Amino acid sequence: MGIDHGHLQEYVLGPAARLLGIGDSPAARALLAGTVAVESAGGQWLHQKQGPAIGIFQMEPATHNDIWDNYIIHRPAAFGRIERRHPEAMHWDLRYAAIMARIHYLRVPEPLPLPSDVEGMGLYWKNHYNTLLGAGTVAKFAKAYRKYIKGG
Repeated sequence: MGIDHGHLQEYVLGPAARLLGIGDSPAARALLAGTVAVESAGGQWLHQKQGPAIGIFQMEPATHNDIWDNYIIHRPAAFGRIERRHPEAMHWDLRYAAIMARIHYLRVPEPLPLPSDVEGMGLYWKNHYNTLLGAGTVAKFAKAYRKYIKGG
């Protein structure tokens, strides 16, 4: 059993979008919720079983640092409301973890898939979050999305 989807939306994803000041897109919320579903079984895992990934989005510290060092630092006007933290903060600060995952997806020039397109979101996640060499698949994303987000 993972984090209640309504709570994830209300207390984590919505506030993270507001803190970023980038608008609260249904497509971004759906993709982020799907990322939580597939990466941490709906928010059950706060640290990768045998690896470095942290938090409900299972972001690696190297990715966290790359986002700060090569993206946020060059856009201080856009991200001046957030403060850099140690990657470990993604274990306990779900909003910070959501902000980092959202910024990770912001770096992708390709538009977000529609929130109703589960396979499209799975492909987007696979290509831009999990990576081509990662163990995840579009089918695993879709299965996790349907289980943790849709409740079936």
